[in-house]
Amino acid sequence: MSSKAFASQADLEDKQVSFTQLSEHAWAYTAEGDPNTGIVIGDDAVMVIDTQATPVMAADVIRRIREVTDKPIKYVTLSHYHAVRVLGASAYQPQHIIASQDTYDLIVERGEADKASEIGRFPRLFRNVESVPPGLTWPTITFKGKMTLWMGKLEVKLLQLGRGHTKGDTVVWLPGERTLFSGDLVEFDATPYAGDAYFQDWPQTLDNIAALKPLALVPGRGAALKGEAQVAQGLAGTRAFVSELFASVKAGAQAGQDLKSVYRATYERLKPKYGQWVIFDHCMPFDVTRAYDEATQYADPRVWTAQRDIDMWKALES
Repeated sequence: MSSKAFASQADLEDKQVSFTQLSEHAWAYTAEGDPNTGIVIGDDAVMVIDTQATPVMAADVIRRIREVTDKPIKYVTLSHYHAVRVLGASAYQPQHIIASQDTYDLIVERGEADKASEIGRFPRLFRNVESVPPGLTWPTITFKGKMTLWMGKLEVKLLQLGRGHTKGDTVVWLPGERTLFSGDLVEFDATPYAGDAYFQDWPQTLDNIAALKPLALVPGRGAALKGEAQVAQGLAGTRAFVSELFASVKAGAQAGQDLKSVYRATYERLKPKYGQWVIFDHCMPFDVTRAYDEATQYADPRVWTAQRDIDMWKALES
């Protein structure tokens, strides 16, 4: 395994954006495996789910929204706390930013460290990073478990269906249209980032999503999924990746192998099946490190800092 450029610093090509209507009130802003944004256009207002990484990048989402509606963007919902998902929030000038209380707690605990870490990992995704205002994106409304919002006559449910990608994961569910915005709990043809994950909980959380029987699903990365078959494919692919990775890491850890040995073995095991997925090489060192932690001594994810990122990368990729 040859030494690789740190994280996604070699990833510099712009992606083709798609803006797709999935149901009467739901739209998906997707970009070939870059982070997605969801849009709900209610009777009286608009909700944006995950904001893009910077206000300049969010401006493109706003431009697309304005092509289909002039209703005010009243709500921003955070599916979880990662900087690449939340630092564009100021561009929308929403009345409210909504997140789970668990997500709020993660922002308190690790928001600043995560911000510095992610800006270092993803230069292209933090285009015009100087447009991000100082500080962090703070929710104005938090909830525990579930919350229902009425956008006119449109029922919008915010649900915590379990831990997976982070402890604060929130999905947005339109029950009348059976349309779901999953955040990074589900990816499609894109590698799940699991540096802050709960591997043992994640498959059950995906089963809880499946139990809602969505007809359309906007994943965190990858194309929007339409129809029961595509939704099932997205859920199954994500479940298989996190389950196979954790099983490989756990077996190596139980055999007394060190992290680097476990990383090499797990990378070689998963590459034939998943190596073509977007950001595979980027995610694997972070994913295996977290899985090794969970399989050994850290029930909860440790905080990633810019320095920890680089130290980990050198240790595993040198």
